[in-house]
Amino acid sequence: MLGGGGLVVANVYASATETTAQGADGTWNAVTIDCPDVGDRLGDVPDAARTEVDLQLAALDEQIARAYRQLKEGAARQDPGSAADAVVKPLQEEREATIGKIADAVDTAGDRPEGLDELVACTLRTSDDGANGDQGGSGQSQQQDQQRSGNGPDADDYADITTVPPNVPAPPVQQGAFRGTFTTSCGVNAQGLFNSDNVIVAPGVSNGAHHFHDYVGNQSNTAFAGDDDLARADTSCVDKGDRSSYYWPVLRLQNGTRERDADAPGGGTEGNSGEIVTPAEVTLTFVGNPREKVTAMPRLLRIITGDAKAFVNGTTNANASWSCTGYEDRQLKDRYPLCPEGSKVVRTFRFQSCWDGRNIDSANHRTHVAFAAADGSCPAGFRPIPQLVQRIVYDVDAPSLADGGRTTPFFAVDSFPEQLHKPVTDHGDFINVFDEDLMGEMVDCINSGRSCGATDAPGTGTGEEPTQSPEAPQTPPASQAPPASQAPPASQTTAPPESPQASETPQAPETPQAPATSRAPQHSQAPQEQPSRTAGAAEQPATGPTATAPQVYASASPTAASTQEAQGGTGGGTESGSAPAADGASAPPVTSSARPATTDLPQSEPQAQGGLAETGAQLWPGALGAVLAAAGFLLLRRTRRRPM
Repeated sequence: MLGGGGLVVANVYASATETTAQGADGTWNAVTIDCPDVGDRLGDVPDAARTEVDLQLAALDEQIARAYRQLKEGAARQDPGSAADAVVKPLQEEREATIGKIADAVDTAGDRPEGLDELVACTLRTSDDGANGDQGGSGQSQQQDQQRSGNGPDADDYADITTVPPNVPAPPVQQGAFRGTFTTSCGVNAQGLFNSDNVIVAPGVSNGAHHFHDYVGNQSNTAFAGDDDLARADTSCVDKGDRSSYYWPVLRLQNGTRERDADAPGGGTEGNSGEIVTPAEVTLTFVGNPREKVTAMPRLLRIITGDAKAFVNGTTNANASWSCTGYEDRQLKDRYPLCPEGSKVVRTFRFQSCWDGRNIDSANHRTHVAFAAADGSCPAGFRPIPQLVQRIVYDVDAPSLADGGRTTPFFAVDSFPEQLHKPVTDHGDFINVFDEDLMGEMVDCINSGRSCGATDAPGTGTGEEPTQSPEAPQTPPASQAPPASQAPPASQTTAPPESPQASETPQAPETPQAPATSRAPQHSQAPQEQPSRTAGAAEQPATGPTATAPQVYASASPTAASTQEAQGGTGGGTESGSAPAADGASAPPVTSSARPATTDLPQSEPQAQGGLAETGAQLWPGALGAVLAAAGFLLLRRTRRRPM
């Protein structure tokens, strides 16, 4: 009886931790699909070809996502050769046709791009590859992780922040530095405005991001929002002159909570599962330049910092920093932080602060802006603009690595399916919709060395004194990060490089683009109404690149709602900021000890993790054990009844 019971337990545990990507011989573990990023390689794209190119780039992302699902759901159990035939070969055929359409579109409006044919080929990344963004995760932890949440992260993606040496350099001290600050207060998305669109990268394409974003500021940001929609939209910002859109991938606890997007594109169907965590604090600060005065940002300027595909692209454009409150003099690029008790997770983005003076966007969404060098100088032909420093704080516990997050769940950002929720893929997006007068006030404030900005309404926020000044030098992409094979241990993560690769002078598009116009498609449909805070999920959108309806989730989870209620807040979910002093300077924000509640959604139910369902066919040893245990029990009863 004991032997049979032990066999049951052993078989169930083995099935629960067995990777879904293991070959028949148990020696092969396919992790993801690695395809060259076509969008990142594009140079100048004529305005007339932009819409078609954007649609086809979105189609490439959808093809990779679909192939990854095939790899995860079935082909992953095959040997590498069979998986390549079943998944990679059809994917490459699709990519070849789509890349041809991109080349044709550009050729029709200008000169045909060269070298795109070289970007067709894709490869299977296995757990042993360790290339690009993969920082050497062990096969065992990857197996545990893949079964737990489907596609990452793993235990090697976390580091104890207390073991990381201080690595943030002091800001340069120069005569005449224009280092004023302007802070805008736009809340923490307590109202729960999410979608899986990205109007910058994939305008007009529903689910163009394949992962969910938090939105603060502009309340009408969907894939179908044109310039007029953004300009007329409501805003969560305290100063209604700021209708800018600030958005980033949501952070989730992989705890089995079944959110409303559990069966939706961009959510659970693409490996983004678990409880969405509402930030405890969001700080949006614009800072100046240590060398010269900043100039106003053009209206509708788009900036993306970081690289959502850095796990397969490499870390050249990676630009998120992770730390903990009380330890922000040490920053992690390729690890999530394990914070000590009482400390909160901090996620920081420092956006590009140099503009080419002509374009509000570019074909690859990078070359119209650039990072300043360590001394504050911009590339030739670029001018300094206010630098957005975005600091997001979360009250989440350090996950239990020893048991794969079963005791205390892993946390991770949403990502494209094939990017495996790696911290290096984190990124932030910004669209400038400041009123002209308010932008002028910002520039004057920064250039005069003052601290200015909007403050929170009384009693509506949570916040704490930042432990790192927003005037610290901007953090450029990790273009000088060591290869994966030479990556330092988590406890020895080095300081960010002083000069970014992006500081080289990019090639500007031949045709200047007026700052007041946008390439986002205009639609005749009426702008989307402000969603109700208690509204349910919208209809599930189509997943193809030409879908015509965005999916928006506008209901806050009880975590966010409970937090706001506990704080005595009103609508908008604004976090606590700085009250203005008499001289116009900012006083320290009030610190709150409120912690988000953990009540599940009313309609939530445990979400299957890992999947005994997927491995049920392999539970025959457990069934045999159950029979043996039952037989032992019957034998014991008969023995006890027999007269002595």
